[in-house]
Amino acid sequence: MHTKRKVEVAVVSDIHLGTYGSHAEELLSYLQSIDPQLLVLNGDIIDIWNFSRNFFSDAHMKVVQHIAQLITEGTEVVYVTGNHDELLRHFSGFQTGNFQIQDKLILDLDGQKAWIFHGDIFDISVNYAKWMAQLGGYGYDALIMVNRAVNDLLTSVGQPRFSLSKAIKESVKEAVKFVSDFEDTAIDLAVKQKYDVVICGHIHQPQDRIVSKNGQAVRYLNSGDWIENMTALEYNDGDWKLHRHRDKDFKSTSTTHFNQPNDLSIKKQELVFS
Repeated sequence: MHTKRKVEVAVVSDIHLGTYGSHAEELLSYLQSIDPQLLVLNGDIIDIWNFSRNFFSDAHMKVVQHIAQLITEGTEVVYVTGNHDELLRHFSGFQTGNFQIQDKLILDLDGQKAWIFHGDIFDISVNYAKWMAQLGGYGYDALIMVNRAVNDLLTSVGQPRFSLSKAIKESVKEAVKFVSDFEDTAIDLAVKQKYDVVICGHIHQPQDRIVSKNGQAVRYLNSGDWIENMTALEYNDGDWKLHRHRDKDFKSTSTTHFNQPNDLSIKKQELVFS
């Protein structure tokens, strides 16, 4: 039995449980490999928009069960709502034991404030034309199903997996511009609100950027997703890291370290819910 890694804060988003594209087995393997003090579920965890009982396999249920087990064992779990699980926003502020549902989360890490939210507030299609966003979601699911079939064929002949959706997004100028605008907007708001770190999900694009504006350094982090990238953010010993799960071996993990602009050693951790 492998020793679990101690993690002070772990952030995962865009798991989309209940859909065909969700890599629930890989996520379960990752969650079983860590012992977090705080686990932040940063939106689109259960895909209420596109939920299908046919896709809610044992692996999906085991993810839910493992998170529940973490709660009972003392891990603090905060479910930050997203657009695909927006129905839970009716329960924002709910708390029982170590579990909370919130629309946003502010962490005070040794005097530096980290602002965590899903990010769909920047998405016009979600806020002003929900039917269009949902239609796009169905098309995305269809693409993921095709992608899964292609990857099954590739792995059967010893070739690496390939993300069709990621390749399409990276080749379409409008999509690239949307991601860039999304990140810039999050950074601008963080500067305005005097936050040191801003953490989002939503766009399925893992990222780490440090930007200086108006004499203030802001770090933008995106936890990515568990459909295309299988990534998470981890905070430990004053350093943020982007964890990439290798699907070639569900039990092996790799962590990418990034330079931190300032020492964020946690002497105390304060959670602010508002």
